[in-house]
Amino acid sequence: MEKDIFTLLDGFLTALLFFFGTIGVSFDWFTTESINAFVIVASAFAALAVNVYAVWKNTHFIQGLKAWLRKREAKKQNK
Repeated sequence: MEKDIFTLLDGFLTALLFFFGTIGVSFDWFTTESINAFVIVASAFAALAVNVYAVWKNTHFIQGLKAWLRKREAKKQNK
């Protein structure tokens, strides 16, 4: 699914490039190569963000689980 999103982004930016060319607006930096480079950077950033979130979530989940287990064990000892 992630690859599909970036393929759509690439298609949109390429269509935008052709639209600007049709109406006579041109930017030296807005080329097919710059669009491809941007899509690669955007997909790499998305992968990084997903992985950072997964590490953060798993770290806090494990800490919370350990705290819950300690409380549960303390309750068992108090009974």
